[in-house]
Amino acid sequence: MTPTQRTGGLDGEAPGAGPDPEPRAGHELGTRAGPGAGHTPEPEAGLAPEPETELDAGLEAELEAELEAELHAGFLAEAAHWLHGLFGPADRATAAVGRILDVGSGTGVASRALADAFPRARVVAVDRSAALLARAEARAAEHGLAGRITTQRAERPEEFARSGPVDLIWTGNVCRHLGDQQAAVRSLASALRPGGLLAVAERGLPPRFLPRDIGIGRPGLQARLDAAVEEQVTARRSRLPGATSVVEDWPCLLASAGLVPAGSRTFLIEFPAPLDVPARRHLHTRLHGLLTDLGERLDLVDRLTVEQLLDGDSCTGVLWRPDAFYLTAVTVHTARLCRPLATSRSGS
Repeated sequence: MTPTQRTGGLDGEAPGAGPDPEPRAGHELGTRAGPGAGHTPEPEAGLAPEPETELDAGLEAELEAELEAELHAGFLAEAAHWLHGLFGPADRATAAVGRILDVGSGTGVASRALADAFPRARVVAVDRSAALLARAEARAAEHGLAGRITTQRAERPEEFARSGPVDLIWTGNVCRHLGDQQAAVRSLASALRPGGLLAVAERGLPPRFLPRDIGIGRPGLQARLDAAVEEQVTARRSRLPGATSVVEDWPCLLASAGLVPAGSRTFLIEFPAPLDVPARRHLHTRLHGLLTDLGERLDLVDRLTVEQLLDGDSCTGVLWRPDAFYLTAVTVHTARLCRPLATSRSGS
């Protein structure tokens, strides 16, 4: 495990990798970043909120992931530099990597980290959302990377390799949203050049942000939220097209795709209490999404407790609590294509 990334706030541009309540193809899908990002608009006084539509839920999930991507920017930069080291000495690694895919790119936070770590490489940000890809293009332009980061829209695993062979593929929290995770890994592997590297960031430890006893409701709320999320993820995975149950042993899944595992590394992301405003807004948005998404999986006491945590005018709300923190871990699994897959299969 790497040394803890310790910081008390979010200075400058700074996603999880915890269980996502809403399946979506992207590790940092979002709307837009900037002043006020993460603020959940409240209905005007005296007006009942409109019934939530499927589109509203999707936008809320994307907003949550955008804010999480910014929280995780430090980890993404550290992970990108670790991947650089897996290609050998600095000069050799820089020369070896000319083309990178960021699959499930969302708004391009990881794309920027990869472009920074591999200064001679061109990065293709791949996502299913045209709006998110437009944001990724804008982000690249903001940081002077418009000439090196391009975008590609794709929804199915077989489309990932459409842009041709690449030297490095990064994908975070994508396979979990596809019915056949092994087939998705094979599709990703098919896009690699011999010697290329696939890096898969999947799961790790869910975000923790509350003490066991928060002084309201029953102690242990965080653990019960985590358990409800896991039940929801399992139920939704069973309904995905082509859903196939696999043991989520990622080195084994990578090896079964014809790759040679090259190592795994866990990155700890920590923002101790007291949190700065952007981190608190992310927690507020996350809790709002959990309350909406989990519904009857929470009992009445826990639902009322979450509602109190969402109260922006209460000192017990997450926007004001001095004990709120942010702690999570992301594990990145890597594997290398040592020879063309066709040769590997014919010789097996």
